Order: sequence, then C-alpha cells, then structure tokens
Amino acid sequence: MYKITLIPGDGIGPEITEAMKTVVESTGVDIEWQEFAAGEETLATDNTPLPDRVLDSIRQNKVAIKGPITTPVGSGFRSVNVSLRKELDLYTCLRPTKTVPGIVTPFKNVDLVIVRENTEDLYAGIERMIDDDTAESIKIITRKASERIAKFAFEYATKYGRKKVTSVTKANIMKYTDGLFFEASREIARRYPDIEYEERLVDNMCMQLVMKPELYDIILTENLYGDILSDLCAGLIGGLGIAPGANIGDDIAVFEPIHGSAPKYAGMQKVNPTALILSAALMLKHLGEIEAGEKVESAVHKIISEGKTVTYDLGGSATTQQMAEAIASQV
Repeated sequence: MYKITLIPGDGIGPEITEAMKTVVESTGVDIEWQEFAAGEETLATDNTPLPDRVLDSIRQNKVAIKGPITTPVGSGFRSVNVSLRKELDLYTCLRPTKTVPGIVTPFKNVDLVIVRENTEDLYAGIERMIDDDTAESIKIITRKASERIAKFAFEYATKYGRKKVTSVTKANIMKYTDGLFFEASREIARRYPDIEYEERLVDNMCMQLVMKPELYDIILTENLYGDILSDLCAGLIGGLGIAPGANIGDDIAVFEPIHGSAPKYAGMQKVNPTALILSAALMLKHLGEIEAGEKVESAVHKIISEGKTVTYDLGGSATTQQMAEAIASQV
C-alpha cells in the first residue's frame, strides 16, 4: 500500500481532486489517501496557508498530490507552491506537454518536456522597496542548483529515450547569472555524449516553439523562463486544462496541475479534470506503477478523442465527475 498526502486545494480543487481519485482507484493500485487542507481554508483557521502538519505528512510519505491553491496577486501570502518547493527542496519542476488526440490545435505531434529549476532565480522572492517609488528584486543563480537541474534533465533523457536537451536563458543580457546557468549546463552535457545538447535565448525559444515545436525535446531552463515557457507549451496542445506537472526533489515528489484554482467555477462541476488526472498518471509512474500510469494516460486520450463524455471546454456537456467516471471505466 502507498500512503500519499492529498491536498484538495482551493476553488475547483476539491471537485477535480475527487475526479482524480475516481480514476486512480480504478487502476487497482492500493493507495491510502491522507488528506490535509492548505491555502485559503487554513489561512483562516491556522493563520498560515501551509501548516506544518502538511509538510510533516509529505516528508513522511515522500509523495503528495495537490489541487490548485489560490495565490493573491500583488499582496497577501506568497505562493504555497513556491513555499512547498523551497521547504521540501523540490528543485525540479517537470512539465510534459504532449498532443492529446481529439483536441484540435494548429500543432501536431507535440511531445515536449520542460525541466525547470525550482528553487532560485527571481522566484526566490528576495525583494525590497528601496524607496516609495522604487522596488528591487534580486536574481540568484548558483552553480550547484544549475548543475543538479541539468543533471536531472540528462538523466531523464537517458531513462526515457529522449534525444536532445535545449538549455534556455537570456545570457546575452544577464551575462553573469544566465551565463553561469549555460556554463553549468555545458559541464553536465559533456558527461552525456549520446544526448544532443544545444542552447537558445528565451525570446528566440518562444518564437521557435510556435513555428516548429517538433524540433525540440527536453527544454532545460531557469525558474521564471520555465514558468512562462511551460504555459506557452500548454497552449500548443490546447491549454492548461490538459497540462500535468510534478515537483521533484531527491526523495520527495509533489504532483499538481499547472492551472489555477478558478474560484468562479467552484462547486459547479463544470471544469475539466484532465490536468490533475494526468498529473496522477505521472505520480503512478514515479511510484513504479508504470502500467497503471500508462493506462490512465491512454484512457484520458481515448475519452477525449471520442468526445462523448467530456466537459464544456472540450465541446461536451459532461460534468467533472461524469468525465472522470468515463475515464475510470476506460481504465
């Protein structure tokens, strides 16, 4: 039996979490869900969006899956996602982007993986007000963090038969910070002669991805660029509603969808649960339940390609739970 920390989250989180559980339980994999609240609910009851008991459970179980949690814009508490990554040293943000049959976009056969450094860069949150009219944010890039994320990218390529790693920065402008990231990437690349290595500037990378995404495989990048590029890549396949994600450290992993909590849809059973279900497929593979993970992914693709029992954004009229039950039946 696997003990997994479950964080339903805010807004639409609880209903897509129930949908995800329906699908995962259909695989027959024996899981004990240990559920904990975080986000707006615990901010009201515990005066923190991320209580210690949540972190303790994840440290003990080593694996967690979570729904989206609201992050206030411009004020209020910092992102719970960022806090989780820092507290648990989840230094890799893994975001696969793969074409789903039945979803019509101008792009065909997209199969990209974003490997994003998760702990530093501008997202470290080192900010201050210099005076009433001037704000400052400090960008931190270290050799240690850059080398370990590069190693993860090349190890992932080796494990899953990927052929190329493209490192992405803006090193022509930020010569010290982004220059160091490129330098560390090159050093690691030398250890993997069978994997092609190349470099791109982030603005050019954006253009390349919307013109010829088929030329790219694994995209290795820093925190901010990775956040932007992963959303761009999600757009290539139809949006955030079908984009899974994982945050991985040396011995702990937390799985989550890329999209937000969409509070205006909370409780309406309208939203597409695919992103969290595919995140659960990643989780199953991480646990070593490869066949179960592949069954979930195949079932999602089958139900969406048929188009009969899908949510409104995919052209159907099914509820969140109805779509999940159709996927579970296919599993």
